[in-house]
Amino acid sequence: MQNIKNKKISIAASRSDKVFYFLDTLLLTIVLISAIYPLYYVLLASVSDYKAVGRGEVLFWPVGFNIESYMKVFQRESIVTGYRNTLFYTVFGTTLNLILTLTSAYALSVKFPGRRLINFMITFTMFFSGGIIPTYFLYRDMKLLNTIWVMILPGAISAYNLIIARSFMRSNISIELYEAAEIDGCSHFRFFIYIALPLSKVLVSILTLFYAVGHWNSYFNAMMYLDDSSMYPLQLVAREILISGNISAMDMIDKDDLMRSEQLRESLKYALIVVASLPVLILYPFLQKYFVKGIMIGSVKG
Repeated sequence: MQNIKNKKISIAASRSDKVFYFLDTLLLTIVLISAIYPLYYVLLASVSDYKAVGRGEVLFWPVGFNIESYMKVFQRESIVTGYRNTLFYTVFGTTLNLILTLTSAYALSVKFPGRRLINFMITFTMFFSGGIIPTYFLYRDMKLLNTIWVMILPGAISAYNLIIARSFMRSNISIELYEAAEIDGCSHFRFFIYIALPLSKVLVSILTLFYAVGHWNSYFNAMMYLDDSSMYPLQLVAREILISGNISAMDMIDKDDLMRSEQLRESLKYALIVVASLPVLILYPFLQKYFVKGIMIGSVKG
């Protein structure tokens, strides 16, 4: 009997199944290579000799290892300032996002008069808005223009993330649990801090990833509402450099480098892309499993 229990039962795959698995694996492999190779090439080009990059000799490994591009990138004050600003917007903005989203989600997961109306108003904002020009006038009247707060306060709560958090708390934190805690004299605040939050670690990780990546990649608000370049985030600085594509706008190439400016400029662009993307690429592997769970939140009803 013990041998029967330990024996693995396997069902032989049919010929059609084998063909499907082969084609599926082949297709996914092609998609994976198509997604990874551009990132890999950018990394190779950023650490290769800029002359070799210009001649198209860099394909699968670095040619003439060279970090001159990175040295020039971090020598520019605009890049360092943009990096510092982006770190501030990401850390402070994500912290504020989590506090407001989690507290609001917990409140909306509890039954109270008018909850349906508030949920409807939150959902309404996902489909309708005043538009760019009225929004600009609103921020102007609120004295937010050309301040760091215009990068943080307007997106303090995402309606989509709030709905995800509300659905999670409603389905994973039962009313019976709160009623049991209430009998012991637990208030809503203590229940939220000591019970709801510990049970929502997956949710906190998901929201941290969503909000942090959003802040890190944000540049539109800065482009629309900031005039002071000392407040520009890294992505806006990188955008101006990558899109403008001229030496004067980049301000990253010395006069002695004018003879090799075209090739060096391309190498600088690759290095700048790596610098701007690396923190998020490092963060993703640690939060990938939570990202998958975040997509599944609310998909199963019961």
